[in-house]
Amino acid sequence: MKAHRIETKLTKNGTLLLENLPFQAFQDVEIIIIERSYQPSDSNPYPLRGKVIHYDDPFEPTAPIENWEVLQ
Repeated sequence: MKAHRIETKLTKNGTLLLENLPFQAFQDVEIIIIERSYQPSDSNPYPLRGKVIHYDDPFEPTAPIENWEVLQ
């Protein structure tokens, strides 16, 4: 089964138009319509904005140099 997702809005009169679907002409398809509930979040969408970022040693390797095969 091949699924295709489209997010769209109904027109004023409640009509839904689907165009350029990735299916063959006259192919049987099943349509399921789910109401999308959007609830704006009260939380800050940018929680790190204005926070101080501190790196103890940004150039320190993540693994000991002895484990780096490329350097040997």
